[in-house]
Amino acid sequence: MSENKDFDLTFDASSSDEVTHNIENTPDSSEGRGSHTRRSGSTDIRKLVYLSVLTALVVVLQIVANITGAVLAVPITLTLVPIVLGCALCDRWSGAWLGFVFAMAVIFTGASEPFFTINPFGTILTVIVKGVLAGLCAGLVYHLLEKKNRYVAVICAGAVAPIVNTGIFIAASFIFFRDFIYSLAAGEHIFTFVITVFVGVNFLIELGINILLAPVILRLINLKKK
Repeated sequence: MSENKDFDLTFDASSSDEVTHNIENTPDSSEGRGSHTRRSGSTDIRKLVYLSVLTALVVVLQIVANITGAVLAVPITLTLVPIVLGCALCDRWSGAWLGFVFAMAVIFTGASEPFFTINPFGTILTVIVKGVLAGLCAGLVYHLLEKKNRYVAVICAGAVAPIVNTGIFIAASFIFFRDFIYSLAAGEHIFTFVITVFVGVNFLIELGINILLAPVILRLINLKKK
């Protein structure tokens, strides 16, 4: 009878040791969740810092564009470059935000004043829509192509931004400022006048700058990805 009791006590002790061993070696799920939360929080903070710097850069570059426009008669704008960079470093919605900041900078620095005096509502709507959609479309294109080829993604996003920006401006010119443009064209075909006078050189400069700076943008993206 005493032998059975000894066996039971031995069995209970070994079972207890096994349970203790399993508990000690079980991964702490709360620690894993905490680590994930910290990583997520760190990513959000980094994204916020990137976005803050790029937001300020958009405003500064738009002011520079206004100055060059007054001096050289052709605004040399680099504003779409940080928008493309924001799409890559953050996300597609960051492109839309930076496009909105670009639009506000255009409005509040007086760059749209000639059109604002003719049709304030049409001017504000045009500037905001073309800025936001330029950033959003650039972001969509970049994230669509990034996994296939990051360099191609940067070039295409850099080309899409000025194309959308300029395309919406042309469409809005016929909707909101048709009579004004007719008066300026003085008999010239209105579409040809818009392309040569309002779009031409500026669009080519924006497109060329975005494509030429693609390697620089790619370098910055690669540094962030490391």
